[in-house]
Amino acid sequence: MHLELRFFATFRAIVGQKVVDREVPDDATVGDVLSTLQKEYPDMNDRLLDEDGEVRAQLSILKNGRNVVHMAGSATSLDDGDTLSVFPPVAGGADPDRRPAARE
Repeated sequence: MHLELRFFATFRAIVGQKVVDREVPDDATVGDVLSTLQKEYPDMNDRLLDEDGEVRAQLSILKNGRNVVHMAGSATSLDDGDTLSVFPPVAGGADPDRRPAARE
């Protein structure tokens, strides 16, 4: 079956492009695809799956725009034509020690 893989931020830099078209076996799961990516791109270096084969908690892996964490995790099945998006951890937010200047 055919998948479209989309990579963001650091993962895009590792893969060298934003979108990759990929043929995978008909019974492939999200975990199968991520495991293959880790082997194919050594700089991913176990950054996608933990030692139990589950999607790392700090990542966002979306199947057709829906986070696989709310599906079956790494066991989420895939269908022909699906889009799998891979987002690295994101951190940030307001610095509690920096407050905006008071308006007068």
